[in-house]
Amino acid sequence: MKIKNSFSNGMKFKIIMMVIIMAVSSSFTNNESQRFVSLFNGRDFDGWIVPEGDDGGWTIVNGVIDCSAKSQAPGDKNLWSEKEYGDFVLRLDWRITETPFINHNVTIVRPDGTHQLDENGEIIRISVPDSDSGVFLRGSSKAQVNIWCWPVGSGEVYGYRMDRNMPPDVRAGVTPSMFADNHIGEWNTFEITMLGDRLTVVLNGHTVLENAWLPDVPERGRLALQHHGSFVDGEWRGSPSLVQFRNIYIKEL
Repeated sequence: MKIKNSFSNGMKFKIIMMVIIMAVSSSFTNNESQRFVSLFNGRDFDGWIVPEGDDGGWTIVNGVIDCSAKSQAPGDKNLWSEKEYGDFVLRLDWRITETPFINHNVTIVRPDGTHQLDENGEIIRISVPDSDSGVFLRGSSKAQVNIWCWPVGSGEVYGYRMDRNMPPDVRAGVTPSMFADNHIGEWNTFEITMLGDRLTVVLNGHTVLENAWLPDVPERGRLALQHHGSFVDGEWRGSPSLVQFRNIYIKEL
């Protein structure tokens, strides 16, 4: 009987400890989630700067930000955040809605950020149904986390990868380690972390860039959702940014 009582008391202690740990863990998780601030309310562009003269290029459709890639703004056509950010974790969902443009200038990107060559030493070009957008970090179009249909996958930093003045480790570091995009039309999730001049990008739960070095990236700046391509005389000129965004949250570090 004493053994049974002792065993019961031990089990009670373990249960109590488990409850305490779960409560503390839940409290920590809630506190962490509360540090994220919503950047899009699903109703209007509060907190964002719509380009002057945009004329419906950026709209809100069924609670998501929609880009028609037909902005009439005479200057910058991107959608910018009102606030500037330094170090942060940014979470957002995005999806490409359609790919009416065939891009005949797509390259096969090697793991080191260079291009695959043919037997004559020429860059191999392939044709891909393509739409193109991205997220500008700290006010810099060069520090853009790409969204597109290239075989290298979304999440790369094209501006740094294509800069031949950058060291090889920089160009390799901004090249996705894997293709993690969902199918066209399906939602994807980015988690983008900027800490100093280092960038980490998680796409759909897969780390595609880890601690990538962005030399000379600004210390602070606004975010932007990219407008790309144009529609002229009934035809697309360049890969259009036919994309949507939702669930945009940021946590400043």
